[in-house]
Amino acid sequence: MTYIVAIIFISYLIGSIPFGFLIGRLRGIDVRKHGSGNIGATNVFRILGPRWGIFVFFCDAGKGVAAVLLAKWLAGNFPVGFSLGPEMHLEATHFEPVVGGILAAIWCIVGHSFPVWLRFSGGKGVATSAGVMFGLLPLASVVGFVVWVIVFYSTRYVSIASLSASCALALSVLVIPEDPAHSERWPLFVLALVAVILIFWRHRANIERLRNGTEHRFERKKKAEK
Repeated sequence: MTYIVAIIFISYLIGSIPFGFLIGRLRGIDVRKHGSGNIGATNVFRILGPRWGIFVFFCDAGKGVAAVLLAKWLAGNFPVGFSLGPEMHLEATHFEPVVGGILAAIWCIVGHSFPVWLRFSGGKGVATSAGVMFGLLPLASVVGFVVWVIVFYSTRYVSIASLSASCALALSVLVIPEDPAHSERWPLFVLALVAVILIFWRHRANIERLRNGTEHRFERKKKAEK
């Protein structure tokens, strides 16, 4: 059971690495005091530009992938306990790797949203959720990414794109036959659903601004006149 605690602890710490805040500090800016005040990739994009915003997105997504892959390795290589086999020999019992991955995914997202280093005030969890789901279900994550791109370029609202992508990813878990073990699909769907709920909750201010027509929109750059 010790390694289960280790998965929770390590995954939380990995998730709590505030890449947006750290990149801002390296550039001489506290991103929490500019724009939306969020440490996520979108705010970094607005403040420091596309290059740094995209970099932070992949860092936040990468820590999600890393936490899940590490947990799956631990679950597959370290026993939960021991039981007597058919020949009365002690045999090691393991969690399914996907169970370790789900556990890591939850705590990595929690760490990103509520990092201990920043008084539990973190990002909205979109990039990290994409990362943990990519570590568990790559094809469903690709669907979510495609939906994000389509919705963003159609509306120019990052918030609408993020909310739409999270819903599409959750539905894709049920539709795409990625894992032959049917019993694992529902836990993965529940995980995706929890991520959707958390993302919607973290976007509640954006949703209110959308209702009021005051949400920030990325305008298309006009071509320079010749």
